[in-house]
Order: sequence, then C-alpha cells, then structure tokens
Amino acid sequence: MSERKAAEQAAGGGATAGSQHEHGHREQPHRDHFLQLMFFRASRESGELHESQPVHATGGFVPLRQARARPGERFSLPRPSATASVTPESPALDVMTDLRRVGAATIDSRATIGEANTAMIERGVRALFVVEDAQKLAGIVTFTDIQGEKPMQIALARAMRRDELTVRELMTRADRLEVLDLREVQQARVGDIVATLRAAGRQHALVAEVTGMSSESGEHTVRGMFSLTQIARQLGIPPQPAHDIAKTFAEIEAAIAY
Repeated sequence: MSERKAAEQAAGGGATAGSQHEHGHREQPHRDHFLQLMFFRASRESGELHESQPVHATGGFVPLRQARARPGERFSLPRPSATASVTPESPALDVMTDLRRVGAATIDSRATIGEANTAMIERGVRALFVVEDAQKLAGIVTFTDIQGEKPMQIALARAMRRDELTVRELMTRADRLEVLDLREVQQARVGDIVATLRAAGRQHALVAEVTGMSSESGEHTVRGMFSLTQIARQLGIPPQPAHDIAKTFAEIEAAIAY
C-alpha cells in the first residue's frame, strides 16, 4: 500500500467497507481539500500540488502550505518607519510595558549589585522588580540605583565594600513606591505620563490594578510599568546618556511642544 493511500485511509477515520458501501463511495468529498492541505505543498513554478512529508494536525488545526524559495531568490527586510510610532496624544497604554504580555524582569532581594547589573544587561532593561517569597514584590531597583552614587554612600556608611551590597540595601521598598491606577492610565495620554514622571522626578512609574470592593481592601497587582527611556524611544528620540535624565526630559518636552 502506498504512503498516500495509507494517509488517505488514516484521514478517513478507519472507515469500514460496510460504511463505504452505505455512502456509495470510498471517500467523502469534503475530505479532499483537507488531504491536500495536510499532505501536499504548492509549487511556485506550476501552481500544482506535489507530494510532501505528512504533517499531523494538532487539536483540529491545519498547517498552512509553505512555498519553497526559488534558487537565487533574494529577500529584503522592511525599512524602518521614518515617523514615530506614537505621539504625545497617543493612548498611554501604547507605551506601557504590560506585564500580562511581557514577563516581568525580576531579581531576588539577596542578589548582589553585580548580579543585578548583569541581569539588566542580559534582559535589556534599566529596572528590575525585586521579589521575595512566592513572587511577592519587595521593591524595585534601577540602573541609577546601581551605577549612581548611592552604592558608594551606603558602603562607606557601613564600612563595607561596594560589591558586598545586596539589592535589598539599594532598592526602593514596595511600601514607598509611587503607583498609578490602571483605570486612570486607561484614560491618559503619553504626554500625561511624561508630565507625571517629570513632576515626580523619576524615570519609572508602576501601574497597579485593584481587584476587590475598594482600593483599601482589594488585592493590588502590578500590571505594568512606564519607562522614560522607552517612551523617548517610541517617540523617535535618540538615546541619551544613562544618567542624563534632565536631557531626556528636555528632548521629550521639545518633541511634545513641536
């Protein structure tokens, strides 16, 4: 028995000779198109179907046919858009890192500042969520916390080496974080978030969602984060030096005014 015939019988669900006689034919018409999708691929030159390796469907989903590139055929990547992907009037959610879609960059509170720096480089971020038992948020540590003057000041005050400091000693504790309400963020614009960061003198802002009867008794879940660096990038502003927050704000505000 050929491979194709075996595949056709398998796709038929193991029909018996009696059932074939009852319906008056060996194959059901609706099965033909399914078999073509499952066991054949399109030819770029002739448009005909040619036998390929069987592909098994999963959960009733059918794989799409793939066309093989012709010898010497070249492909190009799209050119980046010359315009910014967002504007100051765009919804604030357009520049928020949604933690339901993007995994949170975390680090244990007992990690050293060297480990935190490595984690930021590997993840390509400038802030990490500091967690303790059961993914409970203990605080947040930023690139500035690690690379600024804060580590040396703490190390001198405690008569210890800088590299001995842990993330717990540098982070901003969770109970001291300034948090935005998701409901307000959903109504805000990108420019509103920039104004909020500017007023607070911060590069980052957390967004929390409250589930429950009230903000006092409900459960608070961190849903996202705003980053000044990311906002600037999405507005089409060239990257600024890591510690030059004032210049980053100036560049963004110039773009907004324009």
